[in-house]
Amino acid sequence: MNEQETRNCRIVYRGGSGEITEKKSRFIATVQPVHSEEEAAAFIHAVKKQYWDARHNCSAFVIGQRQELTRCSDDGEPAQTAGRPMLDVLLQEGITDAAVVVTRYFGGVLLGTGGLVRAYQKAVQEGLRNSTVIEKQRGRILSVRTDYGGIGRMQYLFGQQKIPVLQTEYETDVCWQLMVPDGQKGQIEKMITEQTGGTAVLEWGDEACYALDGQEVILL
Repeated sequence: MNEQETRNCRIVYRGGSGEITEKKSRFIATVQPVHSEEEAAAFIHAVKKQYWDARHNCSAFVIGQRQELTRCSDDGEPAQTAGRPMLDVLLQEGITDAAVVVTRYFGGVLLGTGGLVRAYQKAVQEGLRNSTVIEKQRGRILSVRTDYGGIGRMQYLFGQQKIPVLQTEYETDVCWQLMVPDGQKGQIEKMITEQTGGTAVLEWGDEACYALDGQEVILL
């Protein structure tokens, strides 16, 4: 794989929303995962329809492994005070394949250029806090079969090396299905062989994208 294929990135796994108030203006951020410009446009349109009575529905989205596709809109706010600051939050957080709309209900008090920038960025950050953001990684599935005498050593090894366990089957032998992160294939294979005296049966499977949400392994 080349560098572009192996580069990790952060994505929104589950969208969410957050709200802040600045000088009586309400700023409601709605975040959602998107995978194409068409999906992003449909999401933005849906939020605008939901908040049809708001003064502004500003938006930003980032798509692509290297954040190569970006768009933003001030939706009537002074230029560079809403959409671009919102986009900057996504870029600085290393997030991709995500869109955010910040809805503003005007409270009657002008915030000024700097106040608007801070308010829109703060709203996006609040929306992201209420979303599930995960790091997308590449790895390869490995099946390991060993006798019951090796359970303790294997569990210790997987924990020490932070190798996610997808599944464990207890039959005549014990079989683990692991997700081995990119770049650790040779190292993990050697460690398992050494720990089991060469008796473990290893079978490499497909490459896959995955992420960790706490202890949960999410296949992408």
